[in-house]
Amino acid sequence: MTKKIKLASTPTVTTVDGKYYPAEDAPAKSTSKTVRNPTKIRASITPGTILILLAGRFRGKRVICLKALESGLLLVSGPYQVNGVPLRRVSPSYVIATSTKIDVSSVDVSAFDDKYFARSEESVKGELFEGDAPKPAIVSEKRKEDQKAVDAALMKVVGGVDLLEAYLKAKFSLTKNDKPHKMVF
Repeated sequence: MTKKIKLASTPTVTTVDGKYYPAEDAPAKSTSKTVRNPTKIRASITPGTILILLAGRFRGKRVICLKALESGLLLVSGPYQVNGVPLRRVSPSYVIATSTKIDVSSVDVSAFDDKYFARSEESVKGELFEGDAPKPAIVSEKRKEDQKAVDAALMKVVGGVDLLEAYLKAKFSLTKNDKPHKMVF
């Protein structure tokens, strides 16, 4: 049995007036830049779709999708007064879309974009291991007001659908004999 051995090509060495000889292992400069394409969101995820969160602090909670942001993330809300999930951004890969849909056209979410959720410079500047005790999360008054406004509009919609509030309160979980690949959400 014969093996073919593939030899690595050696980089070309260039000289400038005989004064400089670059190292042979110097990486070649790349002229092309990578361009990130925007995330393509599944067709089943539309504004008004009830989603199940799969990861994070609120895993297992059902939330309402309000809109898709420019970054490819989803803007979702519990509503907060129903199941405790505030307005937040979620990656579409960490949700399951259910077949339940509601009309959220009456909810004004035009003010929410990725800049709204950006961290302030003060919270980013602190040192990595600054203190012994963790700092409590401080929610601004503007966020609280925005949450109340969105919740008020969502509760009108949720109240108009039978058993939807109880459905949003119920936590999703799997047991030993559940077969998720055979479930219809």
